Amino acid sequence: MSNVLFDEPGPRARRRIRVATVVGAVAVVLLAALAVRQFAANGQLAADRWAPYATWPMWRYLLGGLWATALAAVVSAALAMAAGLALALGRLSRRRWVRLPAAAYVEVVRTVPALLLVYVVLFALPRYGLDLPLFWKLVVPLAVSNAAAFAEIFRAGILSVERGQGEAGLAVGLTHGQSMRLIILPQAARRVLPSIVSQSVGLLKDTSLGFVVSYAELLYSGKVLATYNGLLIQTYIVVALIYLAVNASLSKLARVLEARTPQTRAPRARRSRRSPVRA
Repeated sequence: MSNVLFDEPGPRARRRIRVATVVGAVAVVLLAALAVRQFAANGQLAADRWAPYATWPMWRYLLGGLWATALAAVVSAALAMAAGLALALGRLSRRRWVRLPAAAYVEVVRTVPALLLVYVVLFALPRYGLDLPLFWKLVVPLAVSNAAAFAEIFRAGILSVERGQGEAGLAVGLTHGQSMRLIILPQAARRVLPSIVSQSVGLLKDTSLGFVVSYAELLYSGKVLATYNGLLIQTYIVVALIYLAVNASLSKLARVLEARTPQTRAPRARRSRRSPVRA
C-alpha cells in the first residue's frame, strides 16, 4: 500500500519510529518538568500572576488576535491553492513555454524562506511605488510561498489518478481540458485533501510572521499584551496553548480525512480458479 506522496514504512521502519517517538516523548516530559520547576522557583506559577487570564477582557483581546490569524490564514490558503492548482496544471502541460516557467517558479520559490518574501513586500516594493495595505503585506508573501507547496501536492494527486481515467474521458468525446476538469481533478482533490489540511497547518503557523509587519495576529497581540501587563511568560504560554489547540485540531482533521480517503493499491495477481490441466 502506498500513500499519494510517500510509501508506507515497513516493519523495521515502524519499529524505529516507535522507539524515536518514545524517546522524544520522554525528553519532552523531562524538559517540561524542568521548566515547571524553574517557573515555580522564580514565582512564575503564583496564582496572582495567572489571575488576569481568568477575565474576559484578556481573552477577548487574544481571541481578536486569533480571528486576525485565522482570516490571514484562510485568505492566504485560498490564494495559494488557486495559484498552486494553476502551477500544477502548468507543470503537467504539453506546451514547453507553459511547463518550464511553472517548474522554475516552484523550484525557486520552494528554496526561498517566507520571511525573506515578507521583507521584500515590506521594504522593496514600496521603493517602486507598490505599498500594500498592512493585511496584504502578510497575505501576499504567504500565498506566494505556499503556492509552490500546494502545486506539488496537486501535481502528485493528479499523477496518482490512473491514466486510464483520462483516456476513458477522451474515448467518450471529451477534450483534454474537460477530462481533466470533470474526471481527474475531482479524484485528485479527494486524494490530496489530507495533505492540503497538513500544509494549511504550516501556513497557519507562518502567520506569526505578521509581527514583522505589525499585523495584529495572535503572536503580535500576545507581544502587545505582555508589554502592557508585564506578564511575559504567562502571556506567551497562553498564546502557545492556543496555537497548540488550533493546530492539533487541524492535524486531527487531517488524520481523519486520511483514514477516510481510499488509498491507491498496487494490483494483485489473482490466483486462477481453474482446475489444473492434467496430462
